[in-house]
Amino acid sequence: MGSVVTGAMTDRRAARMRQVLDDRLGLVRCAVEAVYHRHNASAILRSCDAFGVHHVHLVGAGGRPSGAARGAERWLALHSHRDVSEALAALASAGVDVWVADLADGPTVLPEEIPLDRAVCLWFGAELVGVSAEARRAARGVVTVPMRGMGQSLNVSVAAAIALRPVCERARAVGPRSLLPDAEKSATLAAWLERDRIAD
Repeated sequence: MGSVVTGAMTDRRAARMRQVLDDRLGLVRCAVEAVYHRHNASAILRSCDAFGVHHVHLVGAGGRPSGAARGAERWLALHSHRDVSEALAALASAGVDVWVADLADGPTVLPEEIPLDRAVCLWFGAELVGVSAEARRAARGVVTVPMRGMGQSLNVSVAAAIALRPVCERARAVGPRSLLPDAEKSATLAAWLERDRIAD
């Protein structure tokens, strides 16, 4: 009886994994640069998982968050980079445009206006200091969240959630090209199932 129940649970879990992977986006990525407070990095990872962003780039001090993020990070493709230059080179090699989230005096766009003719990566900077000058120079543009209050800044994890959601929803409207390629989905599913098998 136990093996039958275990088999049914495994089948349901595999089905859930397939469902999640069918909704995972390849067109939208996220980068987190030198976010020192682990709870902020953890919250960004949870948002990425919730919105279907599969590839997340951890740049510099970000590292691999612990604690509450462990549940989310298990389902994401995390790319750790020693510095900004390495992360930018990896994204450029993958054909991904960088859009930095920042307060800027020059031209900016809303999340709803980011072009999705190519894959994009929303890049979020460290608390207080924001994104680095190097990332800003390499970016295709700057994305901002309008603020109407006396305060002119948001916690980085809050800003990430607000900016990512409309971009992800628009990406889904693009159609199948916004999703993960079939080969990547298959490989990811195999890895997830193997990890579950070992954990059991």
